[in-house]
Amino acid sequence: MPEEVLFKSESNRSREEIAAYLRTVADSLESGSEITLSRGGESVTMAPPARPTFEVKAEREGPADGPGELSVEFELEWDEDGGGGDADGDLTIE
Repeated sequence: MPEEVLFKSESNRSREEIAAYLRTVADSLESGSEITLSRGGESVTMAPPARPTFEVKAEREGPADGPGELSVEFELEWDEDGGGGDADGDLTIE
């Protein structure tokens, strides 16, 4: 299935700024509110269902014999008809 990017933003931010963004998303998820992403004149609003699939991924990209780039990705995923996926085990984040 082809992927269509509806919104993308990438910028260097302080850890405190990133925490504030994630806190806003967490508050919206907890209250059942829509999530609106905007930057400049571009925006998209999405309404995650009650049980979306939650994917967490830690990656290292770059050469096998040298330093690379590390990343942690958090992704919510659901079908446009509102369905989520099955959980594949307990997740712990500390």
